[in-house]
Amino acid sequence: MTGRFDRLSLKNFTSEDKAVGAAVGAVLAGAVGLAMINPLAGGDAVAESPAQAAAAGKAGVAGAAGKAAGAEAMTLSEAREQGFKVPPHAVKPAEVIELAEKQIGITEGKGGMTKFHKWYVSTPHAKATAERDGGFPVRAYNGAQWCNMFVSWLGAQTGVKNMGWDAYTVKHATWFKDTDRWGKKPKPGAVVFFDWKNGSGGDIGDIDHVGIVVKDNGDGTVRTIEGNTDNAVKKKVRDKSQIVGYGYPDYAS
Repeated sequence: MTGRFDRLSLKNFTSEDKAVGAAVGAVLAGAVGLAMINPLAGGDAVAESPAQAAAAGKAGVAGAAGKAAGAEAMTLSEAREQGFKVPPHAVKPAEVIELAEKQIGITEGKGGMTKFHKWYVSTPHAKATAERDGGFPVRAYNGAQWCNMFVSWLGAQTGVKNMGWDAYTVKHATWFKDTDRWGKKPKPGAVVFFDWKNGSGGDIGDIDHVGIVVKDNGDGTVRTIEGNTDNAVKKKVRDKSQIVGYGYPDYAS
């Protein structure tokens, strides 16, 4: 889902954000008025993903957070149980960009579904983020907005350390900032966060959309690859004035 998957701001979906299904809306509507939860504050922000940080202290997922944070020790079986294709390891940005490029042209199928939805829902992170954001059923992610699921999927498939996984861009960006992986420089492989209304002057809480940086064009624009862009994975050239900031995974040098 994009940054507009905010139960307190459901009327602010942008044109690039497709409407959440009726079932999701019904669930989220019941949560309007509740205080926002910030599970990323405090000592749990070093977990491998925002979902794991959100669920710290709960049986099962808290243990997974510890293993992910010490990712070198993860076995293939442990990694796949968490949703990785391979255990987290030293990955160069070019590997993530190459995988992203191979996804260009993928479009939504029946019910707005993609393989990125199917992957996210299959992971324990989906349950953790659903609980964090109001306690809605995990199935509510099916057919929902998926730009952040796409970015998270890239990290899971390649095994990038500390790329973070989430379905909600605001929480994902917050996690990058809270773990000192946030900045204003468009580096290849960085996770780029957009605010269509306020642009670079916006706050993390206003983020609408997310993608992967391919290249800083050096002319005030950035080349990106993004999911959930006109219901597809597409290459884009974005003006830096639209960008709130960047999250930096722990890439190999």
